[in-house]
Amino acid sequence: MSVFCGFPIIECVYCLGCARWVWKKCLYTAGRESENWGLASASEFEPITRLSRFILAVYEDDLQNPIWAPPGGYGINPDWVVLRKNYEETEGRVSPYIIYLDQKNEDIVLAIRGLNLGKESDYLVLLDDKLGQTKFDGGYVHNGLLKSAEWVLEAECEILRELVERHPNYTLTFAGHSLGAGVVTLLAMLVAKNRERFGNIDRERIRCFAFAPTRCISLNLAVRYADVINSVVLQDTCTLEENMLQDPRRLYAPGRLYHIIVRQPFRFGKFPPVVRTAVPVDGRFEHMVLSCNILSDHSIVLIERESQRAFEIMLEKEKIMDIPPTQRMERQTSLAKEHSEEHRVALQRAVALDVPDAYWPSAYGTFDETEGRDGADRSHGEYSFMSSERGRESWDGLVVRLFDTDESGHMVLKP
Repeated sequence: MSVFCGFPIIECVYCLGCARWVWKKCLYTAGRESENWGLASASEFEPITRLSRFILAVYEDDLQNPIWAPPGGYGINPDWVVLRKNYEETEGRVSPYIIYLDQKNEDIVLAIRGLNLGKESDYLVLLDDKLGQTKFDGGYVHNGLLKSAEWVLEAECEILRELVERHPNYTLTFAGHSLGAGVVTLLAMLVAKNRERFGNIDRERIRCFAFAPTRCISLNLAVRYADVINSVVLQDTCTLEENMLQDPRRLYAPGRLYHIIVRQPFRFGKFPPVVRTAVPVDGRFEHMVLSCNILSDHSIVLIERESQRAFEIMLEKEKIMDIPPTQRMERQTSLAKEHSEEHRVALQRAVALDVPDAYWPSAYGTFDETEGRDGADRSHGEYSFMSSERGRESWDGLVVRLFDTDESGHMVLKP
């Protein structure tokens, strides 16, 4: 009799366990992961809204007669499109892309579309990786995405170099979504390490914006290249798993993160989007949580829409504050210094966490762990702040290797 009396208790415990699983896996809406990050400003966020439309334009067959244009259009002058390549022209090595000379914003843009669910070649690129298979610049990178980036670099190096030399005041920007975001991340890193092939372009002129990126580079590279690479994430949720930080082969979202939040826990529907930004070390979306909105949040269409809404809200706030143009310019200068300081602090945090570069048995099994432990280092970097050869390094030593001091006494990242 006592055994049967315990059944209701067991059922209640089971139901509570199921409810907790549903909450964490399907109903959790994020919003708190970045609550301690700073708010993004309109000036730094403007390229994100513009570039998201450029990526959408890659999906069009005819930019003169667009079919899927968002409200306000793509913001592209078809006469300024330098080059377009489709799947046949890329031989399936990479998704379709365009090179666009944005004369209005003085920007040379290479934009790559996202994963095509109907193309086997895209899946082959995405699945071409094993844990710890490929080393790059003292860290680890996604093998298939690196090969795609190398293909684009060899194919378009001369065109990009000519554009950079012809327009010395223009920035060189790489933008991509999903699979394309991973490719442009590796492409920007290749260009940053081979600047002599682009007329010795300054590192400050190289930018990358990765929308809903695949995990493609290790933690040390994600932090180190945060001055070049920016990741844009819409709402996606994450949970922190500190033991994974100790595996140097694990791949992460790259660079500085911009988190667009449109939903909050225990609130129904959407509210005006908020954009927070940081260069996190721990809390870098280590583990994605299944959500009923995960597919829509990953869509470049929705990212563009919510980015535009967020940007309009930022502009309205600045208009209400009535900030004079002179103060806006001063704010942009101070913002660059703040980002540089935030980057420095992130590097310091990475050293403090003592993330090793040695092999560590993995418990999550995302990739094949039995092969590629001695993956070839395709491009040795000048340094690695997690190098096992140096062992533990002091923060002062890291600063000397990574930073210079300018004439005004400010610390700047070495090129």
